[in-house]
Amino acid sequence: MGLRPQDVIRRKRDGGSLSREEIAFFVDGVTRGSMADYQSSALLMAIYLNGMSASEMAMLTDAMLHSGEVLNFSDISKPKVDKHSTGGVGDKTSLILAPLVAACGASVPMISGRGLGHTGGTLDKLESIPGYRVHLSLAEFRVILDRIGFAMMGQTAEIAPADKKLYALRDATATVEAIPLIVASIMSKKLAAGLDALVLDVKTGSGAFMSNEDDARNLAQALVSTGNSCGVRTEALLTDMSQPLGRGVGHAIEVRECIEILRNEVNQGVRPVMELSLELAARMIAISCIESSLEAAREKIQLALTSGAALECFRRNVEAQGGDPAVCDEPARLLPLTPHEVKVESTRTGFITGINAAEIGRAIASIGGGRTRIEDAIDPGVGYAAESRIGGEVKAGEALGLLYCRELGQAQTASERIRAAYIIGDEPTSAPRLIKEVITA
Repeated sequence: MGLRPQDVIRRKRDGGSLSREEIAFFVDGVTRGSMADYQSSALLMAIYLNGMSASEMAMLTDAMLHSGEVLNFSDISKPKVDKHSTGGVGDKTSLILAPLVAACGASVPMISGRGLGHTGGTLDKLESIPGYRVHLSLAEFRVILDRIGFAMMGQTAEIAPADKKLYALRDATATVEAIPLIVASIMSKKLAAGLDALVLDVKTGSGAFMSNEDDARNLAQALVSTGNSCGVRTEALLTDMSQPLGRGVGHAIEVRECIEILRNEVNQGVRPVMELSLELAARMIAISCIESSLEAAREKIQLALTSGAALECFRRNVEAQGGDPAVCDEPARLLPLTPHEVKVESTRTGFITGINAAEIGRAIASIGGGRTRIEDAIDPGVGYAAESRIGGEVKAGEALGLLYCRELGQAQTASERIRAAYIIGDEPTSAPRLIKEVITA
């Protein structure tokens, strides 16, 4: 007698470990639709409650990875490497590090997602460049990747189809937070891009998916362990998301910030974005074995930025994907920001001791800069430019930041939400460390 769904559910319900055969049976049943949603949901809840071992996570990832097409770029001689971030507010590093890494001799097949809730999506940001196409066929993606060194597109129906079905069930059954399910979801999609190496940026803080640092560390360790178990060199950075990363929160405003960094036009407010992008890019170069040491990789990446090589690589990608390459010379050519600029003022004098970054993200989403459902439309022109950061001093009436919105009627509610997100105290506090920890195999 063959396997039955209830046998697999019972084993995990009772705290047992699932075999490779049982996990493959589950994933195949989800993909083909032969396992009922109520049975899949029961197993998801059992996993949520009882967890999975490292070997189970690797087997689940492998089964989900092979539920669809695994891309093969073996004909491209360069090492294939990517970065994945668990997301946050103002998290825009992909747009900087992809051309940096490509300019240094690696190939970056970046399959990215849309924003949902308070977090922004790379695809949404790219679409604020007039004409830029993120809907590419796999053949187009391959050609651009080979010719330019990096290409960006959304997940296709052929890549990890089990993940799409399971994510909808996880959302409906309140099992999204289960680390084994997060790991398998992230890694099955990333590894389907045929990678040799992967660097993960796992966020922690008020704007992160996992705000608790211990939870974020456990996730990072599980991701690194699973990636290496699946034969892909993997490491992670645990990074701060207790405030927006850099200055811009939105879409056009974030892309403008990225282009200005690639143009070496850097002010103090955007330094965290540049510093994190450079470090992630250097680690991508080092883990790809393009350079023999991390220090040599850092020097190579820095040269790609200061020489303009990364900007030129970005320009070529924009043109190849149908966008207007003139944005690289005139970032103002991006879809324009909204006509109304509203100063969000501090109500008191003191020191910024904390920021609810997620609430800033939600405030921008509420005026069109985000979505609550994946089919919602995005307004790339709305956004927020943060002027003050944790550890800084502010006086009553000074700008915490500038809000860009379509209608002045929206401004009052959104600016009040943003203002309330800042905690201002009487005593100074130190700024949080941007990179908290490095997690390797």
